[in-house]
Amino acid sequence: MSKPIFYLLLSISVLFTSCIPSQDLIYLQKKDGAQLDTPILAVVAKPYRLQTNDVLSISIKAIDPKLVAIFSTTNQAEAGNKSESGLYFDGFAVDDHGNIRMPILGEINVIGFTLEEVRTKIETQLLADYFNKEANLFVTVKLAGFRYTINGEVGSTGTKTLFQEHVTILEAIANSGDISITGNRKAVTIIRQTPTGSEMHDIDLTDINVMRSPYFYLQPNDYIYVKPLRQKTWGTGKTGIESLGTIITLLSLATTTFLLLKN
Repeated sequence: MSKPIFYLLLSISVLFTSCIPSQDLIYLQKKDGAQLDTPILAVVAKPYRLQTNDVLSISIKAIDPKLVAIFSTTNQAEAGNKSESGLYFDGFAVDDHGNIRMPILGEINVIGFTLEEVRTKIETQLLADYFNKEANLFVTVKLAGFRYTINGEVGSTGTKTLFQEHVTILEAIANSGDISITGNRKAVTIIRQTPTGSEMHDIDLTDINVMRSPYFYLQPNDYIYVKPLRQKTWGTGKTGIESLGTIITLLSLATTTFLLLKN
């Protein structure tokens, strides 16, 4: 085989192996012969159970606003306009013993409870000791923002907060500027803290069946890591044009070096 043909075949080989195929960039593809009309139902998110360092936003309303005010750390009229930092400082943090401290009510254990269970617990205690049924008591318990941390090949890394109850992995990534072209969408790692320890799981965002995964819906305080593709490590280019430019540069450098050594 002549040298020109060898170099041509080598260039073509490097060109095709270094480019990132479109199948690695498209989300939610139907794979493994899935029928186009087959419905994909997402897994229903399990209720989140509170852990230490969670911050709760608790709102109490009733006919008598003066009585309600003694149970609040902030003015009820301003509660709806709280910023993220305001919710952090005026919310109720779960301490290392799994308790929150509320005015008048004192310490309430909430570790391992769902938000609905905490709401029922507070409402029951208020009705038993301070309010009657005619007071039209209304208690709301929410997390002070849905927090998660994302790192790796995304547009914007760091700890993010969304003010909604349920967040999917795709929403979290979109809120972080999407995965870059050099990010591995086929193995996105999620690290989840549970009462029994940490769980780590990889999910394939290019497969539509990811919607059936229990990790499709995030839990508060999840950590997301998007690993780089091999093409980024090789440094040969993300597209065919970039790879071809790299090859031409290398061949030019090799030719120049050969001629200088020859002379």
